[in-house]
Amino acid sequence: MIEVSHLTKKYGHRLAVEDVSFAVADGGICGLLGPNGAGKSTIMNILTGYLSATSGQVTVAGHPLPEEADAAKKCVGYLPEQPPLYPEMTVQEYLDFAAELKGIKKKADRKEQVRKAARRTGLEEVLPRLIRSLSKGYRQRVGIAQALLGAPQLIILDEPTVGLDPAQVIEIRRLIQELGKTHTVILSSHILSEVQAVCSQVLILSKGRLAASGSLQELTADGRSLEEVFLELTGGETEESTGEEDE
Repeated sequence: MIEVSHLTKKYGHRLAVEDVSFAVADGGICGLLGPNGAGKSTIMNILTGYLSATSGQVTVAGHPLPEEADAAKKCVGYLPEQPPLYPEMTVQEYLDFAAELKGIKKKADRKEQVRKAARRTGLEEVLPRLIRSLSKGYRQRVGIAQALLGAPQLIILDEPTVGLDPAQVIEIRRLIQELGKTHTVILSSHILSEVQAVCSQVLILSKGRLAASGSLQELTADGRSLEEVFLELTGGETEESTGEEDE
């Protein structure tokens, strides 16, 4: 599904990602971990075609980037940390609009895609409601629903449970687990318990480099917790201690 080889991204003279290589196979859920500034968002933006690499090779669903960016984008559904929702629209209006933006031209096709996405994300009963009236948990569901439009093979979720209450977190985690049965999912999160709960593969980034890659079982095979492995590989850095935004 995804092949990344010797990926490097510079912003001016500063390295955001340096010589990163990994692969993610079809199916399952891959956790992308790292402190702020580790390079998570940069990698996600490259995979979605919004950024170009400075050097290295990136292939998504058989499409090399940036050479076949348009074809690759059609294979990817993306939920950014701040979903681009329009609060004055109803859920139905927003999903129709998002489907049109994704190039689903026939009205009947858009209607069917929206219906399926709403059903999978538990939004059927709130389709007539204004987005501004929804709880944060339901707004996240709307964001995930738009990511499903166009039937992408790969779903990329950036901090999908941030700011949710415990009940909402459980609901979104269940939804992510369901998505992992039919899609390849990349989940970026700083919540280690979340990654441990839903992910089969884990990538750990530190200071722009890949510190570890493997299954959850492989990374914790010596009896250590994922938290202990993470803290060792990132030099004890935490989200709070870096003092900078992820790039």
